[in-house]
Amino acid sequence: MRSLSICLAVTLAAALVIAQQPAGQTVTYKSAADIAAMVAGAKGKNATKAQPTIVQGLLSLAPYKANLEYRASVGTAAVHLTEAELFYVIDGSGILTTGGKLTGETKNGDNLTGTGIEGGKDQAVAKGDAIIVPEGTPHWFSKINSTLVLMSMHVPRPVPAAK
Repeated sequence: MRSLSICLAVTLAAALVIAQQPAGQTVTYKSAADIAAMVAGAKGKNATKAQPTIVQGLLSLAPYKANLEYRASVGTAAVHLTEAELFYVIDGSGILTTGGKLTGETKNGDNLTGTGIEGGKDQAVAKGDAIIVPEGTPHWFSKINSTLVLMSMHVPRPVPAAK
């Protein structure tokens, strides 16, 4: 059942990417070898863990973009005000904290960032897991066990009309 859920999540992500095809910057396929090379390159760039997260473009079909995230240490927390975020854990493990309130909050366009989260819910994540974080929800990889390699995709969501 878990394999079916993961398969459905990945299929949904692919369908969203393929649904709207613009001219130009389209990248709809990366092989396992391509992804392995991207991970190795990120690992090499971050041998000292000086940068918590290295983000590389993976697939692109506007308005959607999937990224490869190589996380070697805990970084900032975030809230995306108008986009949900889908994560698929390619390798590694850690703790994803969601909900609660950002600490040290700053605004950056349609996003908020912070130094952490107070009062959130911790969820252990590991290779093969799929997670979707709704827009407006604080989220933070609060613990990284060695490294965490993710596919992430921001999914634009309609902003509800003011009442």
